[in-house]
Amino acid sequence: MKKKTTTNENFFEKFSSKVTKATGSTPAILLAFASIIIWAAFGPVFHYSETWQMVINTGTTIITFLMVFLIQKSQNKESLAVQLKLNELVAAHEFASNRLVDVENMTEEELKVIQKYYMKLKAATEKEETLQKSHSIDEAAHMHEIKKEIESNIQTALDK
Repeated sequence: MKKKTTTNENFFEKFSSKVTKATGSTPAILLAFASIIIWAAFGPVFHYSETWQMVINTGTTIITFLMVFLIQKSQNKESLAVQLKLNELVAAHEFASNRLVDVENMTEEELKVIQKYYMKLKAATEKEETLQKSHSIDEAAHMHEIKKEIESNIQTALDK
């Protein structure tokens, strides 16, 4: 379902995307360095006056202020896209824990609980002979118990 966007929203979306890409380019960095060098070169001409200093201070402050919001908007969009792709991968894999879909909206405490599960998973799988096996959170503890039971049965058989 596609949300209907207004012309202004669509314009700003395209504008912020283009500006973000442009400002991260090599020509933009070179332009910034050239501006500083030109400004510094005019220092002696203007006798290093307060006006000369205010030009660079005002210019860089305005540019920085605007860029923070443009970059944040772009980063939010990219982050959302990555989260949606990850959610699709988790949802599509039959052995993955669907608890991780939309994990970015969990509280920090909920994330710490999941982190503890993964720490247990890591500890349980460190003893495995191959790195090719993967486990979900839900399945890891169960598989570990099965392995321990099998090892116990083998040991019991050997002791007889």
